[in-house]
Amino acid sequence: MTTKKERMPAIFLGHGSPMNAIESNDFTKKLEKLGQGLRRDYSRPKAVLMISAHWETEGTWVTGMDHPKTIHDFYGFPKALYDVRYPADGNASLADEIAKAIKKPRVNIDKKQWGLDHGTWSVLKHIFPEADIPVVQLSLDRNQSYEYHYELGKKIRFLRDEGVMIMGSGNIVHNLRMMSRKHRYLGLDWAIEFDEWVKDKLLKREDAPLVSDALKTQAGKFSIPTDEHYLPLLYVLGSSLEEDKITFDYEGFELGSLSMRSVRYY
Repeated sequence: MTTKKERMPAIFLGHGSPMNAIESNDFTKKLEKLGQGLRRDYSRPKAVLMISAHWETEGTWVTGMDHPKTIHDFYGFPKALYDVRYPADGNASLADEIAKAIKKPRVNIDKKQWGLDHGTWSVLKHIFPEADIPVVQLSLDRNQSYEYHYELGKKIRFLRDEGVMIMGSGNIVHNLRMMSRKHRYLGLDWAIEFDEWVKDKLLKREDAPLVSDALKTQAGKFSIPTDEHYLPLLYVLGSSLEEDKITFDYEGFELGSLSMRSVRYY
């Protein structure tokens, strides 16, 4: 019998449309398969630490409530999506541990304002459908550089050896203004170019260009018109280890300008 792994993986997930929370498609089926593999191959996590594109703040914050609310931070979608609840517990002691362990930057604890936004529950709903793993969110300080987020990813790396699964949820390519209904599951040329550039750097373990050069090409500028969906990748990248294996649990596009690429370090 194979012994289950104790060190938790670090995973970046492309989350795409909120509708993925309630739809069954190739992407959500891959998330379900990922969840089955995580339960099979790893000891039960103490918690998931999620860095979502949808919690931007002044300063860095971590959720510290016992029962985080399900946040429906979108509009114009069917009622069925607003009816979704993801009733995972929080983990206040983990929030305290993170705040105490990281001296610089200061990590503030949010005990009542936030909860679990759709960047978190729309993917966890498929990975851990029973909502039986506690979830804590770490915010994105909107005023900081790419290097800040990458280095903070390094500072949370120790949690992987303490039973915490680190996840980032965003999109490597995320340009809503350039979405194309004609490209339902295809990528536009510039989106493919940038997505493949990121893949190449990930496989070569060349972190520096992903931190410093992402916006140096036209494809990069189109792919990252705003930073928030790219930044969760930098946390996962920072929390990876040199000895980690790497795999892509999903590769593909939605609507031309959303890369759904997901990467796992394990």
